[in-house]
Amino acid sequence: MLKMILPAAVAALAGTSLAAQETETLRVGMSGGYFPFTFVRQDELQGFEVDVMNAIGEETGLEIEYETMNFSGLIGALESGRIDTIANQITITPEREEAFIFTQPYVIDGAQVVTREGNEEIEGVEDLRGKTVAVNLGSNFEQLLRDLPYAEEIDIRTYESNIEQDTALGRVDAFVMDRVSSAQVIQESPLPLELAGQPFSEIRNAYPFRDTEEGEELRDRIDAALTTLKEDGTLAEISQEWFDSDITTAAAE
Repeated sequence: MLKMILPAAVAALAGTSLAAQETETLRVGMSGGYFPFTFVRQDELQGFEVDVMNAIGEETGLEIEYETMNFSGLIGALESGRIDTIANQITITPEREEAFIFTQPYVIDGAQVVTREGNEEIEGVEDLRGKTVAVNLGSNFEQLLRDLPYAEEIDIRTYESNIEQDTALGRVDAFVMDRVSSAQVIQESPLPLELAGQPFSEIRNAYPFRDTEEGEELRDRIDAALTTLKEDGTLAEISQEWFDSDITTAAAE
């Protein structure tokens, strides 16, 4: 497990020990294994999620404490109070809205089918009938597949990791991930993979908080910061640095 604390508004706190002691901390959970959103390189936690959350820390004056764990454990960590929120492309769903309160979306994306390069049998989500399809355990993509009218004809397999490798090796026919991450994996990885068709469902990602008085207060502070960072162009700038496009306002094309 990687645990990292990055102070926000360092300049404002420099030389003021009392202020540093009183600085509030926001405990943020992420997997550290979802390139390019959150990943570890040379022992440094990096990614779009990290940059956005650091900007939120600077805007709010909150000290950001990162804690990494398996993606499948993030929801439980939030429920138990081990962390305050999750920065790992958490999609807003009706089920999650029953359990948590969310900020406004800060990423708008789409669910994408990815296959081994040269696979002519799968050209989109409609071709997944009779196929084995991998998704990350605990992700919203499993439910999106199960909501399809022909879901019973799809062999859905959940993974903690390595869905890209197993697809490239032919152990499964395809995997489903968000389009932005899929495109980045294909661009950065030597694995023979390709996008299959267009995104089949729009997804909106936001920060979840526990539905308590404290959770609502934190949610409102983060939400206000997101509004400011959108209006002053900071979110778009961070997105451009990572994706060469603005994924904070519209689905990637």
